[in-house]
Amino acid sequence: MKRLFTLLLAICAVSQIVAQTTEVAPNKKEIIKTGYNFGPLPAVAFDADKGFQLGALLNIYDFGDGSTYPNTRQQWYFEASFFTKGSQLYVVSYDNRFWIPGVRFSTALTITNDKAMDFYGFNGYQSYFDYQKVLDGKKNDDMYIYTPKYRTNRLAALFKADFVGKIGNTPLSWEAGYHLSYFKQGAINRAKINKNKDENKMFPDSEPTLFEQYREWGIIKDSEADGGLNSTVRVGLLFDTRDKEGAPSRGVWAEAHVMLAPKWLGTSNPYYKYSATFRHYVPIVSNDRLTFAYRLNYEGTFGRKAPYYILPYLTTVGPSYDRDGMGGFRTVRGIMRNRVQGLDMASYNAELRWRFVSFTLWKQNIAFGLNVFSDGTMVTKGYDMSFGRTLEEFATQNEYEKAREEYNAYMAKGTERDRPHITVGGGFRFIMNQNFIVCLEYGKPVGKLAKQDGKGAFYINTGYLF
Repeated sequence: MKRLFTLLLAICAVSQIVAQTTEVAPNKKEIIKTGYNFGPLPAVAFDADKGFQLGALLNIYDFGDGSTYPNTRQQWYFEASFFTKGSQLYVVSYDNRFWIPGVRFSTALTITNDKAMDFYGFNGYQSYFDYQKVLDGKKNDDMYIYTPKYRTNRLAALFKADFVGKIGNTPLSWEAGYHLSYFKQGAINRAKINKNKDENKMFPDSEPTLFEQYREWGIIKDSEADGGLNSTVRVGLLFDTRDKEGAPSRGVWAEAHVMLAPKWLGTSNPYYKYSATFRHYVPIVSNDRLTFAYRLNYEGTFGRKAPYYILPYLTTVGPSYDRDGMGGFRTVRGIMRNRVQGLDMASYNAELRWRFVSFTLWKQNIAFGLNVFSDGTMVTKGYDMSFGRTLEEFATQNEYEKAREEYNAYMAKGTERDRPHITVGGGFRFIMNQNFIVCLEYGKPVGKLAKQDGKGAFYINTGYLF
């Protein structure tokens, strides 16, 4: 609790270095922000999947003459963060509404370096997660830590340039963008994983990770096992009637786009995907006091083929950038990151948002809010999990038979196909100027197979989920 209290004090104390004029809107208590707002903050947060986050971030908001408030004319975001579980995150993004008349331009570069990224296999519950061994390894002094079984090493670099333009005087817009990404993936570094651990707690060389087993069984093909380059064009349509972007309380935000990653464009392992998202904000009590919001998303694949390393991503066009981990703060709160991966995935998020107090302080619009939510996801078209090796690919027949036996035993533990992964939870929001939002949230899996999705997760992060 001391950590949370210190965080909130820091937010209020260094919330923004203000470089703008202000005026009070007629008949409103809220201040209309103009000019530039600078928001430098220490990036001190917690994510159950990544550990504690230490770093720095900077938000720069340009509200111009205030005519677009609470939306910005342009916005910059910079972040450099390090996580105690071994991840690194670097983000540079920019969003502009006025360079090209009637067109919004957004660009971003994100680099994540995960030394121990979650890898639980494909198709949700079809891939068995041995939660009991993980628990025993943490509690039993005589047993090694089993968690590295479900870890892999991944470097991901993603660049995007998106354009969104209005279609006449309507809520419709066209979307077009170019996305370039590079993935380098492999097994964990055991020396680093075992560093400073007692000998009985070290993850042994004799125990393969799940990623290594998937390679041995041919579920992950050699041609894409180490990662690859994606050169992708995205085109789509957007329908947007939100009253504001940062913390909307009414309107619809819906979009659909296709992703084309052909070989001739430079993609290592070509694929074609599509995404459709519907978000709805329903005011229950006026003036942002109580809002019901929900999001429905479907990520699909044309055909039966896509490289495994692009499966976790929830894709976007516009000011945001792709988020990985169907499971985690940005996708399905409360289940383990990357727990659900497949060729086609359906998900939902539904929450009730209560803004219980709003006031002005130091010429800033401040509000506090609470929310309760339920999230869920499921694989609807599975990745090919069949044994993909022949006898000739093994040194001896005994090695082949041993691999087949281990594969059959593993597959027998999972379900025949995926089932819904459901979570429930709640959280707290600190909201400043409708755009800068800090949240504390906790989610927990529910249902008969809940232990397969973890024990629940606590997050300290920024923004609303959608």
